[in-house]
Amino acid sequence: VPGPLLRGRQGERMQVRVENGLAESTSVHWHGLRLENAMDGVPGLTQKPIEPGGLFDYDFRLPDAGTYWYHSHQRSFEQVARGLYGPLIVDEAEPPEVDADEVLVLDDWRLVGEGEIAGDFGAIFDKAHGGRIGNWVTVNGRGEWTKPAARGMRMRLRLINVANGRIFRLRFAGMRAAVVALDGQPVARPEAAEDIVLAPAQRADLIVDVVADEGGEAVILSRERDGDFAVASFPVEAGRAPRPEPFPALPPNAVPVPSMDEIAGAPVRELRMEGGAMGAMMSARADGAETDMRTLAGRGLVWALNGTAGMSEEPFAEIARGTVVRMALRNETAWPHGMHLHGHHFLEIDAGRAATLRDTTLVEPRETREIAFVADNPGDWLVHCHMLEHADGGMMTWIRVT
Repeated sequence: VPGPLLRGRQGERMQVRVENGLAESTSVHWHGLRLENAMDGVPGLTQKPIEPGGLFDYDFRLPDAGTYWYHSHQRSFEQVARGLYGPLIVDEAEPPEVDADEVLVLDDWRLVGEGEIAGDFGAIFDKAHGGRIGNWVTVNGRGEWTKPAARGMRMRLRLINVANGRIFRLRFAGMRAAVVALDGQPVARPEAAEDIVLAPAQRADLIVDVVADEGGEAVILSRERDGDFAVASFPVEAGRAPRPEPFPALPPNAVPVPSMDEIAGAPVRELRMEGGAMGAMMSARADGAETDMRTLAGRGLVWALNGTAGMSEEPFAEIARGTVVRMALRNETAWPHGMHLHGHHFLEIDAGRAATLRDTTLVEPRETREIAFVADNPGDWLVHCHMLEHADGGMMTWIRVT
């Protein structure tokens, strides 16, 4: 854990054969990639699940450079927690000049006994609260990730949050850092950063200069209730003074971006999040029928989107290809949600980052987040909370682009 690093160059095709050696069905979703709908890896929506002993050939083009990842999309609340995920990197035709390129996959494991993974997957308490939160934070599958670095070294750090439910609130020490991409998409210009927040499934590319003295450490720390602790450290060796030249910007990807005028003229489609612990939801539609909360909870459903718990037969929205879509994600619950849209990237138009594209957005309790995107990729695309227990507990829907 994690799975093997998959790496390609922008514009190339990637071909991956998945052989299912599990005793249950599975699939693979290529998180953040704008690919053909049939390759998106969502059982029941874009493909049949890969049955035990079966295989599936994924074949898709890599249109956008950036930091992505792949993971199971079948019983993902368990299969991802057990380690069915890995990083996927698409290199630019001309990558920025750095001394090192490090991929850091952040996770948290829930361990019991002698270090076994706790088997309480899909527990109703986790579903109704913040999701499955582990008690052992790992980077690239290790509890204490460390790698030497020379003073003055310039590194590209690719941070990927693959945890089921943990929101990583990270702080940087002993290094000067700038964000150059979010969810694989370059920011307009490098943004100096002393800290960053990553919801489940979110990624950040940073370029950092090691400024700690020889014998010290450059450290990435996680901010927790009981203090900050290191999740990755770079013991500093002899080197040189940090570079005087500014951090380089990444070249933009050819993602269609709506103008502010187009966004202003688009109707607002509201997606309302309801339910969970300390919520007011008394009932919701499930399998086409209005169902009381007690019955829903007995079926493991504790969340709803626009009054529907779980997938519906009809899409949340049917959209003509090329349409500018504006959505208001209204969180009426007591818990944060990392909302992910498949097959597209969107602007967070009310988050102070109108120039930045993302595929996953963190919506805090009682907050409304507006997003906008060009629906240019035809097919049936999932929209769901990437707190994986929340998705399994009912917080998912889909759109159809025709």
